[in-house]
Amino acid sequence: MEMSNIWFTLLSCIFFMGLVGWISYLKTKGDVSDSTGYFLAGRGLTGTFIAGSLLLTNLSAEQLIGLNGQAYRANLSNMAWEVTAGFAVVIMALYLLPKYLGGAFTTLPGFLSSRYDEGVRRLSVLLFMLGYILVTVPSVLYSGALAILQLFDVPAMFNISYEESIWLIVWVVGIIGAVYAIFGGLKAVAVSDTINGIGLLIIGVLVPVLGFMTLGDGSFAEGVKTVVKANPEKLNAIGSSTDSVPFGTIFTGMILANLFYWGTNQYVIQRTLGAASLAEGQKGVLYSGFFKLAIPFFMMVPGLIAYQLYGEGMNPVDLAYPALVADVLPLYMSGFFLAVLLGAVLSSFNSLLNSAATMFALDIYKPLKEHATDQELIRVSKIFGTIIALVSFFISPLLMNAPDGLWDLIRRFTGFFNIPIITIVLVGLLSKRIPALAAKVVIVFHVITYYMLVWGLDQLFGFQVSINFIYVYAILFCVEVAIMMVIGKMKPMKVPYIFKSNAQVSLVPWKYSLLVTVVLLTLIVMTYVVFSPIGLAYGEEIVSPMFWPVMILVTAVAVVLGIFSVKSWMKKYSSYLTNQQPESENKDKKLA
Repeated sequence: MEMSNIWFTLLSCIFFMGLVGWISYLKTKGDVSDSTGYFLAGRGLTGTFIAGSLLLTNLSAEQLIGLNGQAYRANLSNMAWEVTAGFAVVIMALYLLPKYLGGAFTTLPGFLSSRYDEGVRRLSVLLFMLGYILVTVPSVLYSGALAILQLFDVPAMFNISYEESIWLIVWVVGIIGAVYAIFGGLKAVAVSDTINGIGLLIIGVLVPVLGFMTLGDGSFAEGVKTVVKANPEKLNAIGSSTDSVPFGTIFTGMILANLFYWGTNQYVIQRTLGAASLAEGQKGVLYSGFFKLAIPFFMMVPGLIAYQLYGEGMNPVDLAYPALVADVLPLYMSGFFLAVLLGAVLSSFNSLLNSAATMFALDIYKPLKEHATDQELIRVSKIFGTIIALVSFFISPLLMNAPDGLWDLIRRFTGFFNIPIITIVLVGLLSKRIPALAAKVVIVFHVITYYMLVWGLDQLFGFQVSINFIYVYAILFCVEVAIMMVIGKMKPMKVPYIFKSNAQVSLVPWKYSLLVTVVLLTLIVMTYVVFSPIGLAYGEEIVSPMFWPVMILVTAVAVVLGIFSVKSWMKKYSSYLTNQQPESENKDKKLA
């Protein structure tokens, strides 16, 4: 890239990012003077902002680069991490969110404190903090730096080494993200995420469209035909036992991993806890499920296009997407693309930073100093957020020395805290007498056992467990639920836990929530049918003779379930939620 082009890209990128920052400032000016405004956006987020923020919090440079690399290398089986998130999204929207908003919780550990005790709250915060500080935050910054380096020749721009470039990008991106998260609070994060989300969708659609046109010598349709006919096996999302995501994991450990992520992970659910009402929260959560269905099209299809354009042998495979972007995106859009890419990195980073600082202020500092003022809590949060940011700036570049497979390492590492958290949350909600002791035993048991099964037995004794780590998630979940039930039988709580409603917002559900759920789940099934051996991966023709009968059957079942959801299920669901609230809160029973 010529120097004049580089400066055009950088200046246009700065312009777009400055525009996002300015709009975010105007939208949030004066909204962060108290703790509710700072930590939960004044409990005023609408469905659109929640969906936009959830989408961009979830999407990061490592996915944009990594998932396309996986599609280039193998097939579409890795789309399971994204598409099947819809199952977890539904459970979050219909069951968990009413509980969280009904109790007016600001953090997940806050809920665990009310259900169990302060000890469980502190253990859960410790799990989250270790995960965020040591792996999640640094990996987001590092993968973002890698993505930028693969797209733009930073060493040549500034005449510095590759290692110095990594340090420079990590610090620049990190400082910008930290300013958003620490000084703007959640609403600034949510507003900037929504604007960046629109940009990401534009780029997400544009790259595969231009890629297909390049592949088809100017014809979009010819490009699509080439991808579908040349290597149909790469369009298969039904993973075999040799794939990194076997199909069976979708119905076992992956449901739990996604449920943790979308239902209990503080930096994701914090957006929904700031909802203006249950109806707005449900809209936001369910909308995000539809966005996830689009992931294969703009985060994996470009990898398939790159395979047709460049053939095998690209090393590393993560270069597939940057190479395609460099070839098909016009120069005048390069700054916009860089701004969107940085937006995706910043979003994940500042969301993690915001939620870590929130948990420290509300789950560690406030219980120790009960009479702390709102200003004091915000000040402590900002100080702690700054410390975490600085620590992550130093840890992130050290990941250059990590072994290959950073993506896989992150997925494996989250296994330390995702399964114990989702276990104690679900058991806590569904039982009344299981004590805090059970939750503490499970947390300690899981950390030790998971390490031994995934790494320890091999490192210490040379014995390798050949079970996919996603199956290990499911096995340990079942074992840990059993442990909690046994302890509950042996040492039940003397006074049963009773959920106390303390709702600060309306808990009237969205009147279309069940109908939209049916549509979302139907589209998940249809997506898998399309990318399967009876769909586009058939081989002999574009689709198999079974394809259309199966699609018609799925549609017919969806129509029947949709009618039931509107005619009777919605009334029963609304009645169930109404009965969870004290009588004084049940005056307005109309659906939102």
